[in-house]
This record gives sequence, C-alpha cells and structure tokens, in this order.
Amino acid sequence: MENFKELRDMMVDTQLIPRGIKDERLLAAMRKVPRHLFIDEFMHKAYDDMALPIGEDQTISQPYMVAIMTELLELKGDEKVLEIGTGSGYQSAVLAELSLSVFTIERRAALAERAEERIHALGYGNVQIRVGDGTLGWPEDAPFDRIIITAGSPQIPKPLIEQLSDGGIIVAPVGDRFSQQLIVARKFKGSLSEQLHTPCMFVPLIGEYGWGKDED
Repeated sequence: MENFKELRDMMVDTQLIPRGIKDERLLAAMRKVPRHLFIDEFMHKAYDDMALPIGEDQTISQPYMVAIMTELLELKGDEKVLEIGTGSGYQSAVLAELSLSVFTIERRAALAERAEERIHALGYGNVQIRVGDGTLGWPEDAPFDRIIITAGSPQIPKPLIEQLSDGGIIVAPVGDRFSQQLIVARKFKGSLSEQLHTPCMFVPLIGEYGWGKDED
C-alpha cells in the first residue's frame, strides 16, 4: 500500500517549494488534497512531476502547473472563483480549499460526473459543477473575483472578461493549439492589464470563444 500522505509531502518539498511556490495556504492545500483519488488508471503516478491522462483525451495537470496557476490567482479565502475545464476535479478541490466558492464548467459530461462524485465524496460543499461551453462562462452567477482557465485558448474569451469583477484576476494559458504561455490578467475599470508568465502546454479550449468544435 502506497503512503500517499508521504508522497504528497514529497511532491510539495521536491517539486513545488524548490520552484518558488511560496503561498503557505496553497502549500498546505497541496499537502492535503488526495490527488491520487482524482486519477483512475495511473494512481501510482499521481504525485509524479507530470501530467497524466484522465480519459476523454484530457489530462490532469502536472502538480507544479496546478500550484503556479493557483498561486497567481492570489486567493485570500473570500473569493468567488470560476474555473473553466473541470477535468478530473483536482484543481477544483484545491480551489475549494482556498476560496469561498467555486463554480466549474466541464464540456464533457462523463468527466463532470466523475469529478462531481469525487468532490462531494471528499466533502467539498462549496463547489458547483456544470456541463457546457466554458468559454461562455456562468453569467447568472457573475461577477467572479477570480477566473482560471485550464485549457489552451487563442485568447481570453470575451464573455469571461465581462464576467470578471473589477479588480479581479484571470489566469489562462494563451497561444496556439500546441504551446501556450500563462497570462495573468487584471481588470481595472473594464479593461485588462496582462502579464506573461510560465510557458506551458494544455489541451485546447473548445468552444464558441476558443478553438472551434470542428478542430476538436
């Protein structure tokens, strides 16, 4: 039997802290959330320094990528967060540890169903999951203090910018279909100020304001 708690601590101590992740609340969340429960076929690799397949041609991101994207959101604990791309639900659970509420959208119903089962089994009552086109956002519960996009997009979708509160932050991988760069965008008086961050590679964001379905 694997000692998953020990593996989580090793993940934090060898993959996250040496790469500059400093947010103590985030590090504690990464030590707590059982990443292995969000993976089916490759559970023994759950705490390795890599992305892993989760079915439906999707992946669970490398632990460091989850950590850096979350740290860039600058969560204090009272934010309403919108996540685009639920995937396995692991990122949602980390966000649930660090914010007031999480609204997360997944395009594939099978992934959304599995993620919801995992999140509820772990007792996260502050997460709502919806199946749909994430590029359209969640307008009836907008505005959101923070938005995180966990799929690569040619640009930050316009509806998401509109649904971000003034002073809010969006973190998103932006670029072409095969390589992106994390962008941290802050909204002030209706306009975005963008900063480039870490190079990355995510599966494509499919939707009306992302990559077209015919390219899926």
